[in-house]
Amino acid sequence: MQPYDYAKRKGVEEITWERFAGLSAQLVEKLAPHQVQAVIGIARAGLFPAARAACALRSELHPVRVTRRVHDRVTYPHPVWKIDVPADVAGQVVAVIDEIADTGETLQQVAERARQLGASRVITASLVSHTWAHPMPEITALVTDALVIFPWDARIYQDGRWQTHPELLEALRHQDSKTE
Repeated sequence: MQPYDYAKRKGVEEITWERFAGLSAQLVEKLAPHQVQAVIGIARAGLFPAARAACALRSELHPVRVTRRVHDRVTYPHPVWKIDVPADVAGQVVAVIDEIADTGETLQQVAERARQLGASRVITASLVSHTWAHPMPEITALVTDALVIFPWDARIYQDGRWQTHPELLEALRHQDSKTE
């Protein structure tokens, strides 16, 4: 299976840890009026903005795992459940948060599960969204169609050293080929 289609990205958008803090604050400010009682963070990377939101909003945090990946490699064509939404979201206003909405499928899947479990209201949110996400999250801090480089994904530790993530190298090659 091919990794995500990086050929359709337009430019590069690097998110530093400092910028992450600012975008997370924007996400929290947009969520605050909804009186969120519980945050569902989509592991792995969605836990970064979800944990920040849960702490800032003084809400419960429930990690879930819905992914296309196994050992950091895209394996499934659609997200599969690994860790489910807990039943204690019943009757609560819930924010489902991921780091990026690419297709929108993962957020939609988790939001639907929270509704099935009786959440009184579900708000979908992502730190970053692409314009082609369908459905688009209700709340997002940044909308861009660029290749987004998050600080936690830029480098991996492999073979005894830190190096650029191989998937990122491939994605950047697609960007370079557009400019040639």
